[in-house]
Amino acid sequence: MWSKMDNRQPLPAFGCFLFLSCILLYKAPSTSALSHNEASYIARRQLLTLPENGDLPEGFENTVKTTETFENERLRRAFIALQAWKKAMYSDPLNTTRNWFGSDVCSYKGVFCAQALDDPKLKVVAGVDLNHADIAGYFPVEMGLLTDIALLHLNSNRFCGIVPRSFSRLKIMYEFDISNNRFVGPFPEVVLTWSGAKYVDIRFNNFEGCIPPSIFEKDLDALFLNNNRFTCSIPETIGKSNVSVVTFANNKFSGCIPRSIGGMKRLNEIIMLNNELGGCFPQEIGLLENVTILDVSFNSFTGSLPQNLSSLKKLEILDISNNKLTGTVLEDVCKLPSLSNFTFSHNYFTEEPNACMSPERKNLVLDDTGNCVAGRMKQRLDHECQPVVSKPVDCSKDRCVVGSLPPKPNPPKPPVQAPPVVLSPPPPPPVPVHSPPPPPPVHSPPPPPPVQSPPPPVFSPPPPVHSPPPPVHSPPPPVHSPPPPVHSPPPPVVKLAPPPRVDIVLPPNIGFQYSSPPPPMFPGY
Repeated sequence: MWSKMDNRQPLPAFGCFLFLSCILLYKAPSTSALSHNEASYIARRQLLTLPENGDLPEGFENTVKTTETFENERLRRAFIALQAWKKAMYSDPLNTTRNWFGSDVCSYKGVFCAQALDDPKLKVVAGVDLNHADIAGYFPVEMGLLTDIALLHLNSNRFCGIVPRSFSRLKIMYEFDISNNRFVGPFPEVVLTWSGAKYVDIRFNNFEGCIPPSIFEKDLDALFLNNNRFTCSIPETIGKSNVSVVTFANNKFSGCIPRSIGGMKRLNEIIMLNNELGGCFPQEIGLLENVTILDVSFNSFTGSLPQNLSSLKKLEILDISNNKLTGTVLEDVCKLPSLSNFTFSHNYFTEEPNACMSPERKNLVLDDTGNCVAGRMKQRLDHECQPVVSKPVDCSKDRCVVGSLPPKPNPPKPPVQAPPVVLSPPPPPPVPVHSPPPPPPVHSPPPPPPVQSPPPPVFSPPPPVHSPPPPVHSPPPPVHSPPPPVHSPPPPVVKLAPPPRVDIVLPPNIGFQYSSPPPPMFPGY
């Protein structure tokens, strides 16, 4: 069961390429984070170290010379990966990796070892947990040698750049948390190569573009996408997903809620607030019988509420505020047995039943402000209501509910009588004409990314627990959406020599902290 949202807000988080500051609900100590030059330097160093395809050549570990002795070859591979990662860290203000030296990688802080799943006689590195370490750096391609890890927890750090393709070698990844960093580029598709992944948390980064539809065909239990720069519509494949929680908040998703959503039988919490979604709610939303939290606020939904919304008997929190909904608030929704908070403020509802005005249960919190209900306090003015309520949306004809109409067939054309066939001698063969080759294309540099205003703060739920001990229920509070998108960088220029390393001292950043699942008890993973 996922813990519920609270009202705390995070301390500042900063994008990898542009400075981003956040408003706070409480005073935080004055801190500094990565400057533009420092972040650009880190990202450039990663680009210069990545092979052309972003992966390691087969047998790469055999080309690396080591003087240490190891219990087995897998620990040697882990040593190569961890040492390359330590060199890619440019600031470690808490001195977390101070003991990352020597052959005993199992004694490194934040590194956990266990018996190999395929050979109990071998000890291997099974997981890495550097949550809240505030480390600045990037992912080197050598991390693809950590093929025995099932857990990677890195939330609340300052890692920049992209997730290399070599991560597709981490075949037994189970929990992947890189939230609250400065990663860029498209959705990290290496996640799609992990057959056993259950928990994927990439929120509070600068990922952009569309969500691959196949992510919802994986057997995930939790998927956190909020507070990035994702666009496009929510894929129809969402109906195939087995997730119990999914968050889309604080992105730029557009279009409709897919009608396939009714197939999400295991869904407990879904957060869609602060996007660009619209249209009417599909009737299939009433099939989410196990949902406890449904938040679709700060979008552009229209029309009336679907009647079968009252069938969500386990619903505890329902937030449909700040949309363009009209008609009557459903009385049966206000009487749902588990409902504790129903927020339908800042819409255009014109009727509200007594059960919603004066709820029978004292522990039920309702908010109806900013609507068009006559006689109620704190409602919209008449000149605000009339343009909307006078033109109600007919949801029976809405494209989100019935789908797009098929194109009308073209009227049949009258038959045309074929002209008589006239035989004539074949023409002489044409004389070839050699034309000059076309000029080479001129490549112009891509335009700079647009600067967009950040959206208002919103809430996002906490991460799940997949293994003991019990989790710390402190959900990541909302922040402004991250800085403008930075597209995935191109491969490095061939034969481009890396610049000499500059000794730069990056300032610490006491950024906001929130917990992901604790490290598992590794025996048996």
